[in-house]
Amino acid sequence: MRVTIERLRTLVLVAGGLVIVALVAFLVVGRWRARFNIREIPKRLGVDIKQESNGVTYTQSHGGHTLFKIHASKVVQLAQGSRALLHDVQIELYSVDGKTVDRITGNEFEYDQKAGTAKAAGPVEITIERPGVAPAIAPNAKAGSATPGNKGTLLGNMASSTASGQIEVKTSGLTFDQKTGTATTSEHVEFSTLQGDGSSLGATFDSENGQLTLERTVELNVRRAGAPVMLRAQHAEMARNDLVCRMRGAVANYREGQASAGGALIHFRADGTAVRLDASEGLSLTTANGARVNAPNGSLDFDEQNRPQRGRMEGGVTMESAGEGRQATGSAPAADLLFNGRGVLRRVHLERGVTLHTEQTTVTEGNQPELRARREWRSPVADIDFRSVGKGQAEIASIRGTGGVVITGETQRGSGAVTPSRMTADTVTGQFGEKQQITQMMGEGHASLEQTTATGTHQKTSGNQLEVHFLASAASGSKTVPENKPTRSKKGGKPVEGQAGDSAQIESATVDGNVVLTQTPFAKPGEAAPSAMRATAGHAEYEGIGEWLHLTGSPRIDDGGLQLSADKVDVAQASGDAFAHGDVKATWLEEGKSGGMSQGVIGLGGQGPAHVIAREAQVHEGTGEATFRGRARLWQEANSVSAPVIVLNRTRQTLTARSDAAAEPVNIVLLSANRGAVAQGSGAKSASGKPGSPSVVRIKSGDLKYSEAERKATLGAGSAGRVEADTGGATTTSNEVELVLLAPGNHAAPSGGSAQVDRMTARGHVVVNSAGRRGTGEQLVYSGETGEYVLTGTSAAPPRLTDPARGTVSGESLIFNSRDDSVSIEGQGQKTTTETTSPK
Repeated sequence: MRVTIERLRTLVLVAGGLVIVALVAFLVVGRWRARFNIREIPKRLGVDIKQESNGVTYTQSHGGHTLFKIHASKVVQLAQGSRALLHDVQIELYSVDGKTVDRITGNEFEYDQKAGTAKAAGPVEITIERPGVAPAIAPNAKAGSATPGNKGTLLGNMASSTASGQIEVKTSGLTFDQKTGTATTSEHVEFSTLQGDGSSLGATFDSENGQLTLERTVELNVRRAGAPVMLRAQHAEMARNDLVCRMRGAVANYREGQASAGGALIHFRADGTAVRLDASEGLSLTTANGARVNAPNGSLDFDEQNRPQRGRMEGGVTMESAGEGRQATGSAPAADLLFNGRGVLRRVHLERGVTLHTEQTTVTEGNQPELRARREWRSPVADIDFRSVGKGQAEIASIRGTGGVVITGETQRGSGAVTPSRMTADTVTGQFGEKQQITQMMGEGHASLEQTTATGTHQKTSGNQLEVHFLASAASGSKTVPENKPTRSKKGGKPVEGQAGDSAQIESATVDGNVVLTQTPFAKPGEAAPSAMRATAGHAEYEGIGEWLHLTGSPRIDDGGLQLSADKVDVAQASGDAFAHGDVKATWLEEGKSGGMSQGVIGLGGQGPAHVIAREAQVHEGTGEATFRGRARLWQEANSVSAPVIVLNRTRQTLTARSDAAAEPVNIVLLSANRGAVAQGSGAKSASGKPGSPSVVRIKSGDLKYSEAERKATLGAGSAGRVEADTGGATTTSNEVELVLLAPGNHAAPSGGSAQVDRMTARGHVVVNSAGRRGTGEQLVYSGETGEYVLTGTSAAPPRLTDPARGTVSGESLIFNSRDDSVSIEGQGQKTTTETTSPK
């Protein structure tokens, strides 16, 4: 909204117009009474008349100086004896030095000696020649100079201000009452000066009290800084002694707009400059582009050059403007105005409850629907700063609200859903750019920003400080980019499908100190409400294009069953995806359970939470998949897996791991069931004489695929070349290993701990080593319940076992028993058991 200094200063021109009229009255009526005593005209005409060919001339002199001359072509003494008519009258009033002459001319004057009145029967013209000083005030003064004694006086200043040209006054029906000293007319009055011209209907001058009244339809046209200013008033009064001007229904029109007041009271200094303007009965200021400021009452204080210094509007201030698809309104109970040294508006202080509302419609290119944006500002106090744009004009530079600011907004594209936003803070400062568009918003103290995306996801970010930058294209009023045109993130990431140019779209934002972000996805009808994501950090940066949020300063994310921390976390708010960098730590808890700790968490077949560490991580909200890279390690109770890459999918309840280098294989550690073990602490031993405790299974491979639903893990050779498994009793190499885990709590260890390996199957070129023996075959099945290894082959290549003591044996299957170190050979319907004692 553009506010100009002229609209606040123009009411001063009312005083200027009235000063011109007052000057006419002071110079004309004052001289008329002092030097042309109308009571003496008939008597002197009878005594001192000098008959000339062209009529009668009467001259009044004093001290050798001519005071005035009266020329009349004819004098008629009426029968009543007390009245006389003067025809073709010209009255010349001489200055003290005789260098200037003021003239009053009229076709006919009627003088009533008994009533003490003189009336012009027709038109009257008054010409006031250019004075060097005020003649009646400064005797013996030289033309073109002002005496020190009169410098700064009201009349002295008036005379000096009109010294550049004469004043012309035209009216008719003028009546002067000698007894009251009042000159009146009900006819049209016109006056003109070098500064401008004006008129009124009816005028009264009370010479005794120095009161000039312009009865109605007052008009004044002047030029200020080369531009026309048109002043209108229903009624005006000028008090010479009180230095006060009163007006009713005053309206000033000028190039930059219009100012009006139901009632106006102007106080002047002795030199004629305005001191103060008090407006009542409604003060309205309108700019050339239609912006309006209204208040029931208002006041302005001026300096010695008629430049406003400060002002105040009270009783309920309202503001409104419109243009280029944008509407703005505002209100406040009171407003204080502050101007700079040149009289240009610098600041407006609004208090006791401020409301600002804007609505804008942006037309997009192509066939894209228009975008509508609404924003509302509420605060107890607001300060609006202005910047000068030349020619006495000012525009909003910034706005600062204190005491708790709330800014709400809504955007809607075409007939689509309305997406709301909300910003709050103890103190908010907004910066404005071209065309009065908001470019930056800063909040301090309990700052928060809430938004709802086009997909219905609700987001809220809070912190100690918040700084928001809006799109430059929106600030400059340019058209928007089509929705299907990809835009690139500021950080140089991949192209992101989005829209630019949104008049309400945020380009970037930063939040500092105790940052908290919550994000709640939209719940589709008939579906369970998805879990909300909550993130904390010391610092956050937001990119509007692509809707990226960058968290630093010990960031931490809690996304339903996932807790994630890292050196830095990037969140794509549109999709909910998160990217963690540096010292990544993650914990999975079962979603929706009390305290977050529960059974069946996706991990590696165990109970309780699953933990992951890595160098970086990527979490996809839509698929429920989390990928960890860089020496990633996952553990769940005693079970663990480490690999260059670990992928968890909460939706499918799967875990995968892979390696691309043999130097960094996938490592997995699990407990075997070992049901034959007796309870720990009982002192008893198993059949083999070994303490009864679960054995540990360690496997190295190139990849891992685990399904929680099937309780099955498959490990492939991949880049490692072979799968190596160590079950405690034997080591195995093969092309592939399959593990089947027991359900948690089912046949588990006596303590009810981790889910354990029920069965392990190795396939493809199997080599097994146990107790100094070496076996080869195509498949090896290990049972955690019995502790037995069953090695089989093919008809062409049956399994073989090499024993250092007994040599090599073969059969359809070879069975190793890890508890008693026995070996059974089965083949052709026979079974042979070999007991072997392992060498120490």
